[in-house]
Amino acid sequence: MAKKLRVGVIFGGRSGEHEVSVRSAASVIESIDRKKYDVLPIAISRAGEWLSPREAAGLLPTAAQSLLPSSVADQPQGAVAILGDPSHTGLLLFDLDGGAPTSARLDVVFPVLHGPFGEDGTLQGLLEMADLPYVGGGVLASACGMDKVAMKLLFLQAGLPLCKYVWFLRSHWQNDRSRIFKTVMREIGLPCFVKPANLGSSVGISRADDKDSLERAVGLAAQYDRKIVVEEAVEAREIECAIIGNNEPRASLPGEYVVHDKVARFLDYEEKYTSTGHVDFVVPAPISKSLTTRIQRLAIRAFQSIDGAGLARVDFFFKHDTKELLVNELNTMPGLTEVSGYPKMWAASGLSYTRMLDVLIELALERHREKSINKTTRN
Repeated sequence: MAKKLRVGVIFGGRSGEHEVSVRSAASVIESIDRKKYDVLPIAISRAGEWLSPREAAGLLPTAAQSLLPSSVADQPQGAVAILGDPSHTGLLLFDLDGGAPTSARLDVVFPVLHGPFGEDGTLQGLLEMADLPYVGGGVLASACGMDKVAMKLLFLQAGLPLCKYVWFLRSHWQNDRSRIFKTVMREIGLPCFVKPANLGSSVGISRADDKDSLERAVGLAAQYDRKIVVEEAVEAREIECAIIGNNEPRASLPGEYVVHDKVARFLDYEEKYTSTGHVDFVVPAPISKSLTTRIQRLAIRAFQSIDGAGLARVDFFFKHDTKELLVNELNTMPGLTEVSGYPKMWAASGLSYTRMLDVLIELALERHREKSINKTTRN
């Protein structure tokens, strides 16, 4: 029997999306093929502390805990680390009593982290230094996929249609609110949406309908990031498309968020991750075949424009009045929870959650093998 691959699932993290990450990791652990893989859970606390597999398991729901290998409970309870040194492979475990550190083998890492300090290229850089295969985009794709300003610039370079936007720094707002307000009114107008540039899951996003609500919206976004984006409010259907692949990415059938009443003015954190009854995610989206094809093509182009790898979710606006299709944003580590759109879109496209995880791990190993061909010396 072939040896099982050891998959290190990293979750939690120092971001406003900590809870979503825990839920995504639980879904991965519950759905992964346990005949092929052993899971080693590795959690990062809200403060940035790396937790041992035994401590990490305690953060997971009971159902996910029960599916972990029994060896997880036998792991020492102490500090852990992945070093940016390929001669120290795997997860290092430090004994609380001062004994010599031991190493737990890692064949591939699944960084199920959303937001800063995990999805933004920081962790990916560490894993590159450690020479560990990992699921998802590399340093460049992760950083550009997290920063909405850099992302939009690359989208424009790729000729993708976008909604109107402006951006500014928190310090600029603090120093000259009047000038920025005039710029927003001239370039965007009201109503508009205000977002932190480096976050996801609708955390820190709000709608502004007048000057007072604009000030409140910028104040909220500024709590999460130094860079703030203001976008025009468009009356549109919200459609998503899932991407999987490396050099030859594939697009899923699109899905759509369908709002049943006017309570949900936009898809905030609660609407996305709780069962409010106001919003459903419908897949496949009830759209024409030609629009489906166009969405898939634009999603692949968006993925390639940031040099994506592994997976991504691309979000679109389809305007009610002009029927114009706009690319909203791309997420390099989309939610993988039981209510998330990414696995639902692939399930509707014929790829089960378990098989989807297989493909993502295979893609991580493929990308690592391809990068290992690169010369690192002049000889």
